[in-house]
Amino acid sequence: MLLNIEHQTQYIYSEAVQYTIQQLRLTPRDGMGQRVKHWQIKVNGQCHAFEDTYGNLTHTLVIDQPHHELLISVAGEIETGVASLPCAQALPVALYLRESPLTQADAAMTAFASRFANHFASVALTDMMHALRDRMEYLKGATQVNTPAAEAFRLGKGVCQDHAHAFIGCCRSLGLPARYVSGYLFTEDGSLMQTHAWVEVWQEQQWLGLDISNGSLTNERHVRLAVGLDYRSASPVTGTRIGGGMEGMSSAVSVNQTALTHEQRQRHQAQLYQQAVCAQQ
Repeated sequence: MLLNIEHQTQYIYSEAVQYTIQQLRLTPRDGMGQRVKHWQIKVNGQCHAFEDTYGNLTHTLVIDQPHHELLISVAGEIETGVASLPCAQALPVALYLRESPLTQADAAMTAFASRFANHFASVALTDMMHALRDRMEYLKGATQVNTPAAEAFRLGKGVCQDHAHAFIGCCRSLGLPARYVSGYLFTEDGSLMQTHAWVEVWQEQQWLGLDISNGSLTNERHVRLAVGLDYRSASPVTGTRIGGGMEGMSSAVSVNQTALTHEQRQRHQAQLYQQAVCAQQ
């Protein structure tokens, strides 16, 4: 499947920002069933590319001149469902057994996962995926980006990030290496206009992808951006700034089988800017 992806993140500030530095994990790599046909990042600042600890192609963005807004745009075409070699292992697989504050399993999560402790096979993992999804309702606004898995599990609510963190915690409690994946998901109706998150679990000497929120194994509709122990190490955009006052931020994603027209792109950018203005208020 050929997928055309456009992803914009708009920031506006009530006062001048004197300095901005951000890490952008916004560039997909070949492997794990996908091939990058072309890809570009556009920003109004200096970008330096490097490979981070987890093997993600990352850019450091620096803006050292006063600015009142920032637009980060990425766009490209990805071919999915292709035969490809696995991505090179940047780190020992056992590292993904390490707990993090966002994924640490509490007693309730450990007890839940123990129901699947005797079945280290993909069918048992899919059973645990469906059971977790049934227990945690997909509900926006119930959690924040820094909500730990144990808290979201207690609430029984969350979004894809929470589902991924909880599932990772359960897997690690069973001694299964698991990692967080950020990326994009193609939907026929274009209903998902944000980045997505899922999990990869080390099984039979390879990574098995599970989309907990959608109750499915990953497939040609998924495009991988970055991996890490949790959201913090795989987040598409992280950073800090000096100055700026009140911030307004909005982000939008388009994943289609055909590219956007110029008119559609202009309309989306205008809507994005207006959403950032509203978020600032």
